[in-house]
Amino acid sequence: LDNVIDNNYYPTKEAKTANFRHRAIGLGVMGYQDALYKLDISFTSQENIEFADKSMEMISYSAIYASSKLAKERGAYETYKGSKWSRDILPLDTLDLLEKERNYKIPTPRTSNLDWKEVRDHIKQFGMRNSNVLAIAPTATISNIVGVFPCIEPAFKNIYMKENLSGNFIVINRYMVDDLIKLGLWNDSIIRKIKLHDGSISNIDEIPQQLKDKYKETFEIDMKWIVESAARRSKWIDQASSTNIFMNTKSGKLLSDVYTLAWKLGLKTT
Repeated sequence: LDNVIDNNYYPTKEAKTANFRHRAIGLGVMGYQDALYKLDISFTSQENIEFADKSMEMISYSAIYASSKLAKERGAYETYKGSKWSRDILPLDTLDLLEKERNYKIPTPRTSNLDWKEVRDHIKQFGMRNSNVLAIAPTATISNIVGVFPCIEPAFKNIYMKENLSGNFIVINRYMVDDLIKLGLWNDSIIRKIKLHDGSISNIDEIPQQLKDKYKETFEIDMKWIVESAARRSKWIDQASSTNIFMNTKSGKLLSDVYTLAWKLGLKTT
């Protein structure tokens, strides 16, 4: 990603100047829901919240450390002096800054599992190659190409019709199919019921509750789970994360409640 800055084509002089001065990049995430399926974790669970925290910390640690190592090799970015990095302020520390600015307690835990002292010491000595390193993009198209669920979002539907220039074709949640096969439940009767319910399995009696919880579709999920997992992720990210809110309601109050929760937990963006 750092090489792209040097090798890129810039349509304007201002864009080139800004990129060469700040060298901002945005390493992201996709296929988060795939990881939850493989770990047998329901999106609507505390396990998801903890996994969001630990997995993003690992990515953040590696990315920030790598940028500092590049600074040792190639030099720090031009505007590094005076930046938060140069003042030993990492993404995790910004929650305390926000709390102080608001004069309002942010309940998102500041816990960590990795030894950040090593990273901080390296940055103090060599600086950072990039002003920003992390940003979770929507990844809608490239996730389709790779064959995973977009960014950090839950599965939109377990079965749906997709249309492109090649024509129409059905997309089915392969993880759900595999689990139903293991239980001997992938048969014509179940397939008909899944089609009848437009992909949802929440009202199919033959399917165990554990699978119903695991394979909830986006609009069957309480948005607090998306917001809380995003908040745990956000504390490790120096830019922002694509955090979409999916609500099948016309209630302004419910929508307001979700955005208020996001604000209280210190999310950078929704």
